[in-house]
Amino acid sequence: MSRRKVVILGPLPPPYGGVSVYLAALAEHLKACGVRVVALCGDRSRDDRRVRFVNHRRLGVISALVAEGRGARVLDASHFHFEHPHAVLLPAWLALKRALGFTWYKNVHDGSLPARHRNFGAARRFLFRRAVASVDEFVVVSEELRRWLREEIKVTQRVTLAPSLLAVARDAPDAPLSAGAEKQLAPYLRRARRVCSVGVFIEDYGFAHAAEAVERLREETGEDVGLALLDGTFARDEAYRRAVLAGRDWITVLENVPNPEVYQVLRRSDVFVRAFAHESYGISRVEAIWCGTPVVATNVGETRGMLTYEFGDTDALCAQLRRALYDPPREDLAAWAETYRREAGEHLQAIKDVLGLRKDEG
Repeated sequence: MSRRKVVILGPLPPPYGGVSVYLAALAEHLKACGVRVVALCGDRSRDDRRVRFVNHRRLGVISALVAEGRGARVLDASHFHFEHPHAVLLPAWLALKRALGFTWYKNVHDGSLPARHRNFGAARRFLFRRAVASVDEFVVVSEELRRWLREEIKVTQRVTLAPSLLAVARDAPDAPLSAGAEKQLAPYLRRARRVCSVGVFIEDYGFAHAAEAVERLREETGEDVGLALLDGTFARDEAYRRAVLAGRDWITVLENVPNPEVYQVLRRSDVFVRAFAHESYGISRVEAIWCGTPVVATNVGETRGMLTYEFGDTDALCAQLRRALYDPPREDLAAWAETYRREAGEHLQAIKDVLGLRKDEG
């Protein structure tokens, strides 16, 4: 395959959602390849000439791709061309694809898409079909998404499975917390038992379920169990947030914790809870295992080496939390950590193969 420019499109942190963390890691791994990044959000003060920040609501992607995308391979991890096809942005994207001749590799991360697709109206279904027909290759982060595309959507293009977990530096868990985060975390660290979770304050991320389960544990055991909620801030339901926090001074909230610092919170916790309803993969679950912290998680996405429950079942969540805190499973977290490190390297190679990059590049 001849060398052509590679452009990756999507969010960078902050905010610290799974896709933005993944994209930042991918950009770092591929920086030696001359890959360009078109970022929908992120730290605009960063001094990185490879990154072009755009305002997609003002069609900033169009001008960016006119400059960067002619004949390029474009790995698209945004959501408005496929997962949430936009009535203006999608047609503009498809027109630009024809004009510039770039190859569209659609990187699908949204585990809620199969369920949401069933409720698409006529207009959105029409846009979605146009998007499906125009993708050159798919890169998906879960076997469920691959099965859905193949068996239900009947796509004929190549579909590559490349979970969003990518390798991190082995010294990443030793990155210190900022002074501000250390101060905010101090009440949590004084608790007898510590449970942490990652997400945002909307119903699908299950912060309410985690709070209810921890509250029940506090009542049943008489122990001072604390809960730290790491809020990525990319979405928020204020009423939901107030309901979760009301009368629970044992909950500590930290917002937009940089990904390297998340490891410090995980290492200082007794258990990590990932309560998301529509997990595609679940990077944070594996990050906790890399830190040696037991994981309780919904039974979607990655679950190996973890205690699982069904989303919304607070009885089961409470039981699994109790087990993790007081009768930890005997499975060797260190062995699982090594397995995930090996697989993270394989995931990166799968993406490089899709984009036609050599094994020694990046």
